[in-house]
Amino acid sequence: MTIKITHFETHDIRFPTSLTGDGTDAMNTDCDYSSAYVTIYTDSGLIGHGMTFTIGRGTDIVCHAIRELAGRLVGRDPESFFENMGKAWDWMCSDSQLRWIGPEKGVIHLATAAVNNALWDMFARARGKPLWKLIVDMTPEELVNATAFRYITDVLTREEALEMLKAKEAGKREREALVTKVGYPAYITSAGWLGYSDEKVSRLTKEAIASGFNHFKMKVGADFKDDLRRGKMIRSIIDDPANYPSGFKDPSSPELAGKSAGPTGAVLMIDANQVWDVPQAIEYVTGLAEIKPWFIEEPTAPDDALGHAAIRRALKPYGIGVATGEHAHNRMVFKQLFQAEAIDVCQIDSCRLAGVSEVLSVLLMAAKFGVPVCPHAGGVGLCEYVIHLSVIDYVAISGTMERNVLEFSDHLHEHFPYRCTMNERGRYNVPSNPKEGYSIEMYKESIAEFEWPNGSYWVGASGGKKLST
Repeated sequence: MTIKITHFETHDIRFPTSLTGDGTDAMNTDCDYSSAYVTIYTDSGLIGHGMTFTIGRGTDIVCHAIRELAGRLVGRDPESFFENMGKAWDWMCSDSQLRWIGPEKGVIHLATAAVNNALWDMFARARGKPLWKLIVDMTPEELVNATAFRYITDVLTREEALEMLKAKEAGKREREALVTKVGYPAYITSAGWLGYSDEKVSRLTKEAIASGFNHFKMKVGADFKDDLRRGKMIRSIIDDPANYPSGFKDPSSPELAGKSAGPTGAVLMIDANQVWDVPQAIEYVTGLAEIKPWFIEEPTAPDDALGHAAIRRALKPYGIGVATGEHAHNRMVFKQLFQAEAIDVCQIDSCRLAGVSEVLSVLLMAAKFGVPVCPHAGGVGLCEYVIHLSVIDYVAISGTMERNVLEFSDHLHEHFPYRCTMNERGRYNVPSNPKEGYSIEMYKESIAEFEWPNGSYWVGASGGKKLST
């Protein structure tokens, strides 16, 4: 029986994380973690949920763009999209008037992410599988057909991608069994926000160690002396064997090679969130070399591929790598980062890129260039999303997770019925519920409480007076 998409709903959902300093860094000092959220409905009862991540003001603008894009789906048979999700993605980006306000960047691209992610969620739910399982069960040909290739065929053709995927077919089921058993490696960010006190950073770092983490990230870029002091404080905690009563990793193990691991096998990363010009970045990070960071994340403007390449060359003698991608707004930026040999670590974002089909193109390029993918996940719903993407990368595309670590931020998971979970090794558990799709369904009660401007929390925060947008 043919089914039709009948309607959709959008929600501007904002959480008051600025009150506690969650998410604070040198560039973003007052984040209210937010979600531009969409649910797409059909006449069969099949639904799909999607969102894109924002940090407060402007979420309503993204929701307006989502409505423009989602409206094009109404009346269509979703199975016609599921047959070839790459072609569906191209069609979603093809409205010439909407494309003009990008193209393929900014608000319209964020909105495309929410709608494309919702369509993928619907696809996975229709097949009764978590999203990662839907994709790793695809044949190489089906996976290629699900991928966005426009503008990247100078570095990766469909034919090359097909050969890469076929080469990884051997051992795919063994990799799936392994990651399902042991979990996917992770690092923690939520111990190192810039707005936290020393006491809170110290306490959260020790709690993270007790939870099995051995990769830690701290925010930098507001004050050099304070960053150096905080870095030394964190190093003193993560490098102290006394904080590892159950034992610690061998710093000479292969998965830690080149990561400047300390005596306990602990790895420290630093993140500047784009605050510097290129010469500033080089000078500042060189000065932090004594805290031995594995990489500096987002040292400069996110779409400056040549700037990142210059920083990488300058920092290489110090053993410090470069990571970026959280704000790389499309696959073409990643293409140029790879071509320029500008990054050591690729940090895809599930919502900055325009949904799963574009993410697949970046995962394939990263595998071709041999760059490990360590997705960004500092924000509401992002951890729920990206565990699927990392498992897809390991099982079907790159075939490796030995040096990869997926960001974990311990905020707001309670708002999702299919929330991500961690095991005692500090690794993500692999989603297993056949009903969860892309894991981004949000509780209706959470939407009612935190929808802007008239959710119960925001009405209460204004003394009972409804807020205007």
